[in-house]
Amino acid sequence: QVQVVESGGGLVQAGESLRLSCTISGLGSGDYAMGWFRQPPGKEREGVSSIIWSDGTTYYRESVKGRFTIFRDAAKNTLYLQMNSLKPEDTATYYCASAPYYRLGWPRIDEYNVWGQGTQVTVSS
Repeated sequence: QVQVVESGGGLVQAGESLRLSCTISGLGSGDYAMGWFRQPPGKEREGVSSIIWSDGTTYYRESVKGRFTIFRDAAKNTLYLQMNSLKPEDTATYYCASAPYYRLGWPRIDEYNVWGQGTQVTVSS
C-alpha cells in the first residue's frame, strides 16, 4: 500500500524559493502518477504539477510554469517540488498524492487515491 509524507513547507518572502519533498513507500510493480496539489485558504484543492513515475513526463498548471519544477529521485523514492520566485498567491497547504497510471491520460484529481497530510507554504509580500 502506497504511503506518502510531505515535508519542506515554511514561511518565505515573495521572490524566494522553497523545495518540498515527498517520501514515498509501498510502490508496487505498476506505474504511478505522482502529483503536487495545493489548497489556498478558503478555496478548493487544485493541481499544481504531476509526473509520471516511470518516464518523468511532467505537467504544470499555467500559473506555475517557469517557476516550479517537479522531479523525482527514483532510487530514494522521493518526489520533489522546487518552487522559485514564489508569490503571495502561492500561499496554500501543499499535498503530495499518488494515482495508478494506466497510460490513458493524466488522472483526474479524484483518481489520486493516496494523499499526504499536507505542508503549509506561506509567502509574504
